[in-house]
Amino acid sequence: MMTTSALPSSVDATLDMLAKHRYFTERSLATVVFLSLRMGRPLFLEGEAGVGKTEIAKVLSAALGRKLIRLQCYEGLDIASAVYEWNSAAQMIAIRLAEAAGDADREQLSSDIFAERYLIKRPLLQSLEPDVAGPPVLLVDELDRADEAFEAYLLEILSDFQVTIPEFGTVKALTPPVVIVTSNRTREIHDALKRRCLYHWIDYPSAERELAIVKSRVPGISAKLSQQVVDFVQALRNQDLYKNPGVAETIDWATALTELDARSLTSQVVGDTIGALLKYQDDIGRMQDDSLQKVLKEASSE
Repeated sequence: MMTTSALPSSVDATLDMLAKHRYFTERSLATVVFLSLRMGRPLFLEGEAGVGKTEIAKVLSAALGRKLIRLQCYEGLDIASAVYEWNSAAQMIAIRLAEAAGDADREQLSSDIFAERYLIKRPLLQSLEPDVAGPPVLLVDELDRADEAFEAYLLEILSDFQVTIPEFGTVKALTPPVVIVTSNRTREIHDALKRRCLYHWIDYPSAERELAIVKSRVPGISAKLSQQVVDFVQALRNQDLYKNPGVAETIDWATALTELDARSLTSQVVGDTIGALLKYQDDIGRMQDDSLQKVLKEASSE
């Protein structure tokens, strides 16, 4: 059972709260998280995949003792999947039973079948409901994957924290949820939505911060190997790749190397495990022979 925690009282307290839950970040991100919590404003996070946008919502849920409600966006996402739909099978049964009982009051029947017990609540509607632990953390993940029509629908929720259901009425949150919206920037998000949020771009971490993350997330990794992993990944991001590895890939790779009992990075070790770090064949193809030696040399000189 989660224990509810108070909101952090300062930026420093926010930094400490995030670090306590193994999320190491710069002060600018901690500042915008603090302001989002204190002002009750949605937080819109953009950045490359794997830099820790989604993790912010997970950490806030754990740190504040709030329920995490996640809406994973995708092309074709609609209201029925994201907000609500009616349980049509149960409604039909109710109609048949009413007809069998000789209930001819159509107006009353219409009111009955659109009662809350027939309402199937999806993530956005669930996030507006009160909770004993406090307002939940709502994660709208990878909004850029959804259609612009759905993006427009979000405006009412992010503006007034309410949903209008024609047959039922308006459902409004007594206390707004903590809202985190993420985007990998595969397309631009409309200004109307961004204006309703506080904004922050999350970049790849510095070597020092990435090293702290690896040490925290990969128990048992040696100081030597963790430093080599970070130096190699930092050097790799300077190459002309289709997709640079994010922090998530760095952690996966470090974990894989630890599972293999690797003591240090060699051409053989990197070549055998590069699939944990790079996810496109073209990028893997570039990191062969001379190119791989070049990055290893660059990493060792850092």
